[in-house]
Amino acid sequence: MTVAASAGKSLLLDKITHRYGAATAVDNVTLDIRGGELVALLGPSGCGKTTLLRAIGGFINQTEGHVIVGGERIDHLAPNKRTVGIVFQNYALFPHMTAAENVAYGLQARGMARGPTRARVDEMLQLVKLSHLAQRYPKELSGGQQQRVALARALAVRPSILLLDEPFAALDKNLRLDMQIEIKRIQRLSETTTLIVTHDQEEALSMADRVAVFNQGRLEQFGTPSEVYDRPQSLFVNTFLGTANLLPGKFVGRNGMGARVELAPGVEFTTRAPLEALAAGEAVTVCIRAEHLGIVDDGQGLPGTVEMGLPLGAMIVHEIRTGDGHAIKITEPRSAGMEPRAAGTKVLVRPASTEAATIFRSLTQQPRTGVPTCSFPDAI
Repeated sequence: MTVAASAGKSLLLDKITHRYGAATAVDNVTLDIRGGELVALLGPSGCGKTTLLRAIGGFINQTEGHVIVGGERIDHLAPNKRTVGIVFQNYALFPHMTAAENVAYGLQARGMARGPTRARVDEMLQLVKLSHLAQRYPKELSGGQQQRVALARALAVRPSILLLDEPFAALDKNLRLDMQIEIKRIQRLSETTTLIVTHDQEEALSMADRVAVFNQGRLEQFGTPSEVYDRPQSLFVNTFLGTANLLPGKFVGRNGMGARVELAPGVEFTTRAPLEALAAGEAVTVCIRAEHLGIVDDGQGLPGTVEMGLPLGAMIVHEIRTGDGHAIKITEPRSAGMEPRAAGTKVLVRPASTEAATIFRSLTQQPRTGVPTCSFPDAI
């Protein structure tokens, strides 16, 4: 099937700020989104994602800044004049209309003739694989089918921008994965510039071309899924995405393209270079993801004691207590017949590589002093 592509227009959010009274919901956010791109707005509840989506759609007038689509400001336009399609969290289908009638609604409201409307509805229902259910009412459709009808309705009017507000929240896990794949397929076929609001990191990382991570109304980082996961620009991004171990350390100094950090008496290793200027001896927080730590037996690592091991199919997760009382998690591949290490086992752990650890200025600002060093190999 050949689908008429929507105009994949660019979207520029230029210094958007929105306040509800004295509370700032969105704080000076700038996002430059390419035409045809799928971008996820990711963050915890209350971080400003939906407020930003509502400003794009015209449902609120932002306090400051501009919404620019295809190089033209649309701030002065009413929602029905913005050529922005939206799929709400509850889908908002008309219960008294069939699937076909729901899809046709926006086209009829724009005055499209009956013949072209019927052709466009057929095209959209074919796109979302629901042609055989065209005459069913919403109550006769599953949650995933209702979602696809809502998506077809939004795409039918050929929007410049498609907004998806937590579209998978009401679906079970297996159906959610199926619909994530399906929506990405449809978005690629239609070439519509799309923003999806979510607090689910796996959803954002698997679907999006780029991810915008928000915290308390501020944009923390905007980049590809690999960039935000592998090279977080803030402590919040590092801890919000994935499972991160946070350990106190002391900054020793820069070491070529990296940095040396002392993590415990007699233990020092190389991390990637910090993003901020740090003084020798300054307290830092060392962030290492569970899958980037390994248990080693060459005598060079951070000492700890196994407290628990959980076999999770193809993986084993160990919780290990360090000598100074911090709990860390390590995720290891599990081969056939492999059992977790017994509680009480003494182990040594270290990062898999220099790129595996990120350091940030510590909130406590209490650097250790007078600690002898016994370095990990420089290759670490």
